Amino acid sequence: MRQTEAFHLVKKGSAETAFELRILSLPALKGNQVLIDVEAFGLNYADVMARLGLYREAPPMPCVIGYEVVGKISEVGGNGNKELIGKRVVGFCRFGGYSKQVITENYAVSVIDEMDAGIALSLATQFVTAYYMVNRSANVQSGERVLIHAAAGGVGTALIQLCKLKGAHVIAKVSSKEKEKLVKDLGADEVINYKESAYEKQVLNCLGPDRLDVSFNPVAGATFKKDQALLGTGGRMVLFGGSELSNGKWGLLSTLNFVRKMGFVVPIGLMMRSKSIIGINMLKVADFKPHVLAQCLNEVVQMVKQGQIHPVVGGVYRQEELKTAHRLLEEGKTVGKLIIEWDDKPN
Repeated sequence: MRQTEAFHLVKKGSAETAFELRILSLPALKGNQVLIDVEAFGLNYADVMARLGLYREAPPMPCVIGYEVVGKISEVGGNGNKELIGKRVVGFCRFGGYSKQVITENYAVSVIDEMDAGIALSLATQFVTAYYMVNRSANVQSGERVLIHAAAGGVGTALIQLCKLKGAHVIAKVSSKEKEKLVKDLGADEVINYKESAYEKQVLNCLGPDRLDVSFNPVAGATFKKDQALLGTGGRMVLFGGSELSNGKWGLLSTLNFVRKMGFVVPIGLMMRSKSIIGINMLKVADFKPHVLAQCLNEVVQMVKQGQIHPVVGGVYRQEELKTAHRLLEEGKTVGKLIIEWDDKPN
């Protein structure tokens, strides 16, 4: 059994004390699996939720979290494609990404050659999630009015670009002047700053007599009912997170309040109003429809190579800065993709 080093999540709570660099034992490769010698890994808000003990899918602690890595394939399983050995790839993993070596399935990697690590890591979880939502779940159409929450984040910046490629009218919701400029530069048609006044009123001002066709919402909580009221006939709310829950300080009481704010949905009401609520969990897509995940990953890699999309890398941190990057991500003080580079990168 080979051994490597990895950042283990050892306790929930503050980023300052949650992680320890420990030895990790890896099993032998099976079937079509590949072993990646990792040069860098990406951070996602789901990692923050896992650290706070709010992500049900996370493995029990101590554990290694993380969904995506960039590195070179150094070994393949008995049924694997040996031509992949030595190839530099971006790869998905079902946790385990905060490690110097990662085992994953061959369908979960895409060859990136000399592509910048930050750009490649932006593609994995965040652009793939956005691509899946825009093209498969919500099926955004030209001329539709789209609201994007957390628009300056990794998924948000991806959604702006992908929705504009579809010809949609994009309303981007952000929290600062700096972020306003970023999303405008990415193509957002209108920008609202929810720190200045109630976002739902600003959205109504943008819409005039119209209503939203799609809301991409990773916040949930109190925003759920507000977005429901903003949707028009044929409207789709795409829920892909619950970041409002991370602000809770009272454990179970905060969770119950989060659920209370969302309220209850009567299916016949959705039918009568011709509205839809779509839930997105890319881990489930990976588990039960891996071919879809692979298709989305290869599509966004090609889109970067063709210059159709331009991922935003918000920060490149050294391994000893993991806790700083995690804290900034939790506080909403970052834009785009955050990545962590290992000090001893593979050759």
